[in-house]
Amino acid sequence: MGEQARDQPDTTAEVRIRAALDAVPAYVAGKPPAPRDGLTVYKVSSNENPYPPLPSVLEAVRDAAGAINRYPDMGVSALTEALAKRLAVPAARIATGTGSVGVLGQIIQATCDDGDEVVFAWRSFEAYPIVVSLAGAVPVAVPLTEEHRHDLPAMRAAITDRTRVVLVCTPNNPTGPTVTHEELVDFVEQVPRDVLVVIDEAYLEFVEGEDAVRALEIHQAYPHVAVLRTFSKAYGLAGLRVGYAVAHEPLAEALRKTATPFGVNTLAQVAALASLDAQDELDARVADLVAERARVVAALREQGWDVPQSGANFVWFPLRERTAAFVQACEQAGLSVRPYGSDGVRVTIGEPEANDRLIDVAAAFGP
Repeated sequence: MGEQARDQPDTTAEVRIRAALDAVPAYVAGKPPAPRDGLTVYKVSSNENPYPPLPSVLEAVRDAAGAINRYPDMGVSALTEALAKRLAVPAARIATGTGSVGVLGQIIQATCDDGDEVVFAWRSFEAYPIVVSLAGAVPVAVPLTEEHRHDLPAMRAAITDRTRVVLVCTPNNPTGPTVTHEELVDFVEQVPRDVLVVIDEAYLEFVEGEDAVRALEIHQAYPHVAVLRTFSKAYGLAGLRVGYAVAHEPLAEALRKTATPFGVNTLAQVAALASLDAQDELDARVADLVAERARVVAALREQGWDVPQSGANFVWFPLRERTAAFVQACEQAGLSVRPYGSDGVRVTIGEPEANDRLIDVAAAFGP
C-alpha cells in the first residue's frame, strides 16, 4: 500500500503564476474568413499586404532554405549594415527583433521596472498594454481626440515622475490618422529628457503629405527619441517576423541585450535584405495600395460615412454600438474584418475585389 501511495502523482501542488498576468488582456488576432460555397472570401482583418512576396525575394528565401540546419547570424549583421547605410545612421544605432512588436518588448524590458509607467494613446496598437503589463509596468492610456487622433497635450499632461516611455503610433493603428512633423517636434521638446519617446512607424511607407513626420530627423536631434519600424506591412513579410529600432547607442545596446537570442531567423534576414534590394518594385505595390485606399475612402465618404483620413493601409469605421452588426454584415459578404470592442471596425485595404465588396457592404449597411 505504501509503495502504491508513493507512485500516485501529487495533485495538490500549484505552479505560481505572476499576479501581473491577471491584468493582461489577451491579444486578439484578425480572424481568417470562413469558407463560403461559390464565393471568394477575403481576409481584411490583419493589415497584411495582399500581394505575395516579390519573385526575387522568394528566390532568395528558397536559396537560403538549405541552411536552416544552422543557427541564424546572432547579430543580424548583414541586415543591420544594410539598414544603417539606407537610413544614414551608425550601425550601432540599429537593433533588430521579431517584428516591431518584438522590438517594443525589448524596449519596455530595457527601460521599465515594476510600477514604472508607459503613456500611449487609446485606442492605439492593441499590443501596447499587453507588452507593458507583462513587464510589470503600468499602462497609461490617453483617449484620442474626437477626430481619432493623438491628443498630444493630454499625453504630455499624463507624464509623471514614474513615466519611462511614451509611445506615439503614427499612422495610428487602428484609426489611421497621422501626427504631423511639427506637432511631434513640439511634443518631444516638452517631454523630459529622461523619458523615452518611441515613434512607432509600422505603416510609414503608406504615409503621404508634406507634413509627414520625419522621424529619423527627430531622432538625430533628440537623444531621448527612438524609431520603431517593421518589414511586416509594406514589405509583405508578416510571416517572417522582422522589425527594428533606430535608437541612440546606449539604448540600442540595451535592446540587443534584451533580444531573444537568434530571434531573427536566417530566412527573415535574407528576405528583408532582398526586399531592400527590390525597393522600386515594392514602391510600386505601395503606390497601388495607396491609390486603392484613396478610392475606398472617397467612395465611403460619398455614401455619407464619416471615416477618418487614413495614412496607413486600412480604414476605420467609428461605429460604436453598431460594431457587431457591421462585422456580421461583412462576414455574410465573405469579408473578415477586425472589430475593436464597441468602438468600431478596422478594415484592411486588400485586393481591388475585396475593396469593391467592402464598398458594397458599407452602402447596404448605411452610415
